[in-house]
Amino acid sequence: MDHFQSAYQEEKERLDRTLRDIDSQLKELRSIPVYTGHDFTEQVLEAGRESNRQQLERSIREPYFGRLDFEEQGKEAQPLYIGKVGVGDQDGGKPVVIDWRAPVASLFYSFTGGDSASYEAPEGLIEGLVYLKRNIVIRKGILERVADTYNKDSEGPAVSDEFLVYRLGENKDNRLRDIVSTIQAEQDLIIRAARNTALIIQGVAGSGKTTVALHRLAFLLYQYKEQIKAERMVIFAPNHMFIDYISEVLPELGVGDIQQSTFGDWAAKVLGLDRAPVDGSETLSHWFDAGDLRGDAFNDSDLPGRFKGAIGFKPILDHYLDRVESGCVPDLDFEPWEGARLPRQSIIEWFEGEYKHYPVARRKERVLARIHRWVEMELKKSPSTAALKDRKKKAQQREKAYAKKWPELEAVALYKGLFQSASAAKGKNPGGDANLTDRSGISSIPGPVLKETHTYLKKGILKEEDLAALLYLHSRIHEIDSKLTFDHVVIDEAQDFSPLQVAVLDRFVKGHSFTILGDLSQGIHYYKGVRSWEEMQSLFAPEETAYFALTRSYRSTMEIIDFANEILRRGVGTELLAVPVFRSGEPVRLVPALGDERQTAIEDALKQVMAGSHRTIALLTRTMEEAERLHAHLNEQGTTSNLIGGDQRQYTGGISVLPVYLSKGLEFDAVIVTDVDRDHYGPNDARLLYVGCTRALHELWLMHGNDLPEYVQNSV
Repeated sequence: MDHFQSAYQEEKERLDRTLRDIDSQLKELRSIPVYTGHDFTEQVLEAGRESNRQQLERSIREPYFGRLDFEEQGKEAQPLYIGKVGVGDQDGGKPVVIDWRAPVASLFYSFTGGDSASYEAPEGLIEGLVYLKRNIVIRKGILERVADTYNKDSEGPAVSDEFLVYRLGENKDNRLRDIVSTIQAEQDLIIRAARNTALIIQGVAGSGKTTVALHRLAFLLYQYKEQIKAERMVIFAPNHMFIDYISEVLPELGVGDIQQSTFGDWAAKVLGLDRAPVDGSETLSHWFDAGDLRGDAFNDSDLPGRFKGAIGFKPILDHYLDRVESGCVPDLDFEPWEGARLPRQSIIEWFEGEYKHYPVARRKERVLARIHRWVEMELKKSPSTAALKDRKKKAQQREKAYAKKWPELEAVALYKGLFQSASAAKGKNPGGDANLTDRSGISSIPGPVLKETHTYLKKGILKEEDLAALLYLHSRIHEIDSKLTFDHVVIDEAQDFSPLQVAVLDRFVKGHSFTILGDLSQGIHYYKGVRSWEEMQSLFAPEETAYFALTRSYRSTMEIIDFANEILRRGVGTELLAVPVFRSGEPVRLVPALGDERQTAIEDALKQVMAGSHRTIALLTRTMEEAERLHAHLNEQGTTSNLIGGDQRQYTGGISVLPVYLSKGLEFDAVIVTDVDRDHYGPNDARLLYVGCTRALHELWLMHGNDLPEYVQNSV
């Protein structure tokens, strides 16, 4: 019997024993009647039993995925089996399966060969020797594959990528899956990083950064279970379809209840705004149409989105709010009726003294309530019933009139006031650039930003670029409800976030606990995103942040990665290039699709791709309108496809037709990019084409016109 057969037989016998153990434990737990009474102690015990039932039910399908034979110093070597869920033996003693998040399990990911190995445990550094590292594939309780990636007694290479390449070569369905069996050492460092740190991750396309962030959430819940709760964690994703795409990763890891949202939806909810117009009230609309993706040629001073997303906008908001606060108390004494007077100075002492520790809206509320109590005390001094009635009527009217003299301390009203004040200030200085007195105040708002924003605010319209500033104002003037705070925040596609968005979110999260991930090379919304991760890092103290770069791409074949890298090198001039895993596949195909032959060429390409074993195929167009036309044509020809638009909430797999900018974060077995010419992909669109190319796992086709973009022409 050769080594492989011997290893397979050994693992088959071990699996059978493990499944019998798990099945026995499950039967015992299921035999205990479910407690539905009101005794608190019994309720806690029942919750524990139900948790164990669910864990064992998940385990019986795939109890473990790896084995590590480790000899701790001073102890005997023993095989450790690593799984998604920890399982103890029937007596509750020795673990049968070790949870992948346990300290000792980190060895399975971090060990890359050598004479010794170590891991950090609560009791300190544990050192020892690794004799065997083995990957095991089990599906529905059946052993399918055994692969040794390290064997101390073997003369082969220390660590092999054979198993990784095998898993990467599998076709994908319509959901992102966990990578718990193939986490790499550099990914594991991020997953296990300390909680109260703002992690910033630059990851090339296909580096697994999204999946790593999701696994990090699962790890934090395991490591800090007494300090953080799943329902107090949130993932901010670029769109609803992406949320659906990643929706099964956390449940596969046994994690539920984590919030998932877009920044726009969350902000609108906090602010009490609706996403659609309602009776002419303030509404939100997308500042840029989905097809209007701007490039690098635009100047910062002409871009409201970039100015209002910069951290430099924060001191302007602070300066304006300070001015509002200092002028809150009306410039007059309060007289509820003739002969009664509450001096303004007394009101100021309440507002600026006794209640100074409250946010300004709360201070206003407390002062007006204090004035009302003062009025009630004064009313008791009325000489007669008639006088009391007359005074009470006058006091009610004058209290209402006095309250209206205070500024409206709501975010939208203040934001409008900011731009009204700035517009008025600029009007006093015709011909100038609105730089009147000091650079930290409203006078420093650039003219183009001021004019455009003031115009649409007057119409009662709000836009997404305004949300960060509105949230900042809201968080300063109101107490932040503890129900709105987070234990940890994940921001995906963070290169399209603004620094001000992150700074505002930091007011809602405990201990600067962030996982901020993205790829500057995929910054297709360059008019509002960051151009350097230093813009994010500068928001935190040096000891509060850490930076990681993931340069290895696990998604695409070498041919696809090399082609995409050339687009970045020639079209963007960046050094943020991907290093492919050694997985070779079909060459990238550049196929002419001209004039009347365009549609036929696209159909022929699709037929060739469909002839293979691919489960998911994407046709990527430049605009939404082009996607709609192509989708309609394919359906007319009898080819069933799914049209994906900006409001899409589900990704169903199969053949998808969508504009390239909506494909970010997704991946497909095969990708066909249409209309790769200079009209559709000009000098400022290299990043966009790069995004499209790097969606492909196994096969990439580019349908092109006469004039290929310069950065593509000589790439193959």
